Amino acid sequence: MPRAPVVPILVIWLSLLLALCLQVMPLADGWQVYRPEWLGLMLIYWCMRTPDRVGVFHGFVLGILMDLIEGTALGQHALIYALLAFLCALVYPRFRAYSLVQQSALVLVLLGLMQLVAQWLRTIVGDFSIHLAF
Repeated sequence: MPRAPVVPILVIWLSLLLALCLQVMPLADGWQVYRPEWLGLMLIYWCMRTPDRVGVFHGFVLGILMDLIEGTALGQHALIYALLAFLCALVYPRFRAYSLVQQSALVLVLLGLMQLVAQWLRTIVGDFSIHLAF
């Protein structure tokens, strides 16, 4: 089976930084609910595309940057994105064997776990909101 071409690390970091910018881009109040998890989706993509080059370290660094930009407790997003990259590394060997529908369901589960851990951390920190708009 032919190997995929090697992607330069600069392209990977630029796409992750673009996703970070899209993640923190201000939107109107009514549209905040429909914002996709850009950084999580891009991190999942690169962890599945090049698992030997993108991993937990990238998730941790992007999480620290997200914490600094949003002003949350330092390490909150870092833990979430590092956990997401770790879970991607765990499911990577099986991911490519799944159909497209199964892959999208797995991405939904990974992002759902990320949201669940984020809500759990917000509860511990004391920044908890009871509405389901998260």
